[in-house]
Amino acid sequence: MTTTVKIGPHVVGAGEQPFVVAEMSGNHNGDLGRALAIVDAVAASGAHALKLQTYRPDTITIDVDTPAFRISGGHELWGGQNLYRLYERAHTPYEWHEPIFTRARERGLTVFSSPFDPSAVELLEGLDVPAYKIASSELVDLPLIRLVAGTGKPLVISTGMATVAEIDAAVRTARDGGAGGIVLLACTASYPAPPADSNLRRIPVLADAFGVPVGLSDHTPGIGVPVASVALGACFIEKHVTLDRTDGGVDSDFSLNPDELAALVVESARAHAALGGTAIGPTPAEREGLRFRRSLFVVADVRAGDKVTAANVRSIRPAGGLPPVEIDRVLGRTFTTDVPRGTPLTWDLV
Repeated sequence: MTTTVKIGPHVVGAGEQPFVVAEMSGNHNGDLGRALAIVDAVAASGAHALKLQTYRPDTITIDVDTPAFRISGGHELWGGQNLYRLYERAHTPYEWHEPIFTRARERGLTVFSSPFDPSAVELLEGLDVPAYKIASSELVDLPLIRLVAGTGKPLVISTGMATVAEIDAAVRTARDGGAGGIVLLACTASYPAPPADSNLRRIPVLADAFGVPVGLSDHTPGIGVPVASVALGACFIEKHVTLDRTDGGVDSDFSLNPDELAALVVESARAHAALGGTAIGPTPAEREGLRFRRSLFVVADVRAGDKVTAANVRSIRPAGGLPPVEIDRVLGRTFTTDVPRGTPLTWDLV
């Protein structure tokens, strides 16, 4: 069991700052120049990594147009589309990988991909990827997981749609195959995904059940769900990214634009910092505030022999006088000395 996994220079695991990964997917719209612009935008956002998907239409499906090979007509984004045609539109050509990887590394990004068949693994090994992602639909492809694990690289496994038994089989296969660490991602494999289906409470359950770092692959709109996931232990956040949702793109409807990605980096780090510890009591940052708690003060000039009344002693800010709870014990007593307005009330004055 490992509590952390190394992906490039980054340590991913409980207690570490969330590792933010931007998924390009098919949002390059078939244009290498746009793909490279997405790389630049991801780097400028402060995200830690860029991820691709490595397949050809012929390696992920076949060119058949029967109902089994069409997405259901009611699908919000891709209803009625033929799988082969969709993947033709969405895939990142193999020959683009090297320039994309080169640009990402020049911009300081860790870059890796999801392979979908042995040819993709061969290509990615040639590019010296630091890790591999197993997509949700491929979680049940144990031979593929075994092949990828055999590289000795870490595996990040999305668990969308999966049962506990299926996740267990995938994790066992990855471990037995020699994977250099495993990260599981909670995921809702619908596009876009309703926030109510995110079930973020499963994150600590997955971590306890499998003894690995757990993160979130998120397809909901915006950044609210991934930021919330940090409070439940997510240490890896994956979101699709595009230059501009209005430009279209197969995944653009549930992708972040560059400004939103930058906000996710900042807010997920803030959420992690806010977790803190379990101690109850004043923090170092609150020390100055302690000076301005209420206490009993003399609020009017008095002379020795005057009675303590509600007109000359009150509970006010700052601290320094007797606790406010003592007001009933001091009212009606006599001042032992002259006291100017603004003096903290102490027992020696009455």
